[in-house]
Amino acid sequence: MEDPYILMLIALAVLAIVDLVVGVSNDAVNFLNSAIGSKAISVRNIMIIASVGVFFGAVSSSGMMEVARKGIFNPSMFVFQDVMYIFMAVMITDILLLDVFNSLGMPTSTTVSIVFELLGSAVVIALIKITQNDTQSLSAIWQYINYSTASNIILGILLSVVVAFTVGAIVQYFSRIIYSFNFESRPAYINSLFGGFAITAITYFIIIKGLKGTQFYGSLQGYLEGNTLEIIGISFIVWTIFSHLITKIFKLNILVLIIGVGTFSLAMAFAGNDLVNFIGVPIAALNSYEAWSKAFNISGTSPELFSMGSLAKKVPSNIWLLLLAGAIMVITLWTSSKAQNVIKTGIDLSRQGEGHEKFQPNNLSRVVVRFAMFLNKGINLLIPNKTQNFINEKFEKPVVRLPKDKTFEMPAFDLVRASVNLIMASVLISIATSMKLPLSTTYVTFMVAMGTSLADRAWGRESAVYRVAGVLNVIGGWFLTAIIAFVAAGIVAYLIDLSIAFIPILLLLVAFLITKNSIAHRNKTKEIKRKTHIERSELITINGVIEESADHISGVASRISKLYTNVVNDLANHDLNKLRKTDKHVEKLNNEIDDLKDNVFYFIKSLDETSVQASRFYIMVLGYLQDSAQSISYISRASFKHVNNNHKNLKKGQLKDLKAINNELSQILDNVSDVFKSRGFDDLNSILFDKRVLLENVSKSVEKQVARIRTDETSPKNSTLYFSILLETKDLMKALMNLLETYEEFYLSTK
Repeated sequence: MEDPYILMLIALAVLAIVDLVVGVSNDAVNFLNSAIGSKAISVRNIMIIASVGVFFGAVSSSGMMEVARKGIFNPSMFVFQDVMYIFMAVMITDILLLDVFNSLGMPTSTTVSIVFELLGSAVVIALIKITQNDTQSLSAIWQYINYSTASNIILGILLSVVVAFTVGAIVQYFSRIIYSFNFESRPAYINSLFGGFAITAITYFIIIKGLKGTQFYGSLQGYLEGNTLEIIGISFIVWTIFSHLITKIFKLNILVLIIGVGTFSLAMAFAGNDLVNFIGVPIAALNSYEAWSKAFNISGTSPELFSMGSLAKKVPSNIWLLLLAGAIMVITLWTSSKAQNVIKTGIDLSRQGEGHEKFQPNNLSRVVVRFAMFLNKGINLLIPNKTQNFINEKFEKPVVRLPKDKTFEMPAFDLVRASVNLIMASVLISIATSMKLPLSTTYVTFMVAMGTSLADRAWGRESAVYRVAGVLNVIGGWFLTAIIAFVAAGIVAYLIDLSIAFIPILLLLVAFLITKNSIAHRNKTKEIKRKTHIERSELITINGVIEESADHISGVASRISKLYTNVVNDLANHDLNKLRKTDKHVEKLNNEIDDLKDNVFYFIKSLDETSVQASRFYIMVLGYLQDSAQSISYISRASFKHVNNNHKNLKKGQLKDLKAINNELSQILDNVSDVFKSRGFDDLNSILFDKRVLLENVSKSVEKQVARIRTDETSPKNSTLYFSILLETKDLMKALMNLLETYEEFYLSTK
């Protein structure tokens, strides 16, 4: 009887380690964004501070473990076998869910997923028990589910999104009015008071509130309880004096210290609140097994009969397990490539300056922005002009003037906003932790950052519609996470209850998907490294423009050659699936060229004064590349549409001519790719000559088709497709040749 459950415990332990690695890899950016985005501290020091915070947070998280045992369901209504099935379903689903969401690149929350997985699996197991009991009706489900606590947790998560955004916006607005963007020139007493307030808040909510639920709280309870105001008052005075000394005597920036302390506190709050998501269920399973094993040894109680009411009692967590979990989290923080990828959604959506926008606008985001603009106009009518001018002065951004031969990569946001982000997120998460509410740290930190960026006027007319679309996408992803977690965990629980043999099958599926995702992530990382990015911290010279554009041309020519060949071959085989895949690759190519064109503004700004004339050349190059990509796009979509509509295959003569044209075109495109890859620009003349032969062959193919129509051609759809491919091939060649002529002219002018 024991063997299956021992194996389950081993599987749960392994899943817990995997969940820790995957979860920290996804969530580490939550407490690293503000410090890294502000560039206040070196990345290495940020990682050290965060590691210490994570480790201490893990030790202080034992009180949160009760959520997994009794927060969602009433354990007394379930037997040992039931809860083991529930816990297995939760952990398997959690790994699968995180893996799928990571593969799709969609935002998710480990807190939301674990809560709804517990709820979904418990509901399904409860329904199975109800249907097997003739004396119970469907309404008995509320006896199994701890709906009051569960509803409070869900409501807390929902409210956290609104509260975090609102509180972040309000605090940032008044902080900016006090500090302005010229915070270096603020009087010392402002820095002292701000430091006193910030560090006091962190001290109270992290150190004092964070101690509740730990093994250390009992010895300090008498000193802490009932003395809240005194502790806060003394802390404020001490930290204000400390901040003043740091500012006046040591001449250090108190905001940098706040960011360091805030990073520590947010990492600690994250670990204290989110550790339950990763190991809470396995620890609850271990507690369940220990309770049943003891009863089994005494009276031989069957796992199908042993009630799990003991889970409702307060059980102190094993400090060594917490330390081990903390160590795994810290190691993951340093070694995971995902954790080290700092260019995340939060920084993109909250940065102060303009730049590439990750999300595309939608109708809802446009409506929200228009309504906000209308509301802003109405509010401005009520505020006196002098007040408006005073406020506007506080939000004026400083102009950074640098020598002509140097540039400076501005941080995503300044020290003031980074401090507010860290302080408010830490405070909100710590309050929730002290109330035993497992808030989604992902969305608390994210929404605080969004609120502060809105209040800081980071969302201007150029970016607001994109930023709002991003926020809506993230919130939509939260709801999607909740629904999928509930349904998926319920299905997995049903399968396990149906047959315990499903457990090894599901575990193999978990292993397969994690391996597959790791390989895909590694390949994606390599692809990103190969890409040439427009954003640069150094000035771009004429030679830099030549190198930049040559790489683009080489890559595009090579890809168009492969795509054109694929279309011709797939069209000859009438293979709809391959044409669909090719069309997706064509769309990807067009999107990448569109991204390059969207970043032309930043590229031109990065040119040094001696190579400004190169901007016209670079714009023309991108224009010709876009024309070429649009031609292959039209050819691909026309071919896909033709086959998808079940029209007749092209005739043998048509296919023969297309393959001959494809061979010549591929040869030219491959030569173009090689010339620009090797920088052998002196060979451009020979390519320009080859294109004349190809254009003549295209014209002859058009004439042949005209002759076919007048004699034996009976399919108008075939003719339409054939002419479309030939004419777009001609346009493709013309765009490519114009590109080569422009490049040759510019290259010769720079020699």
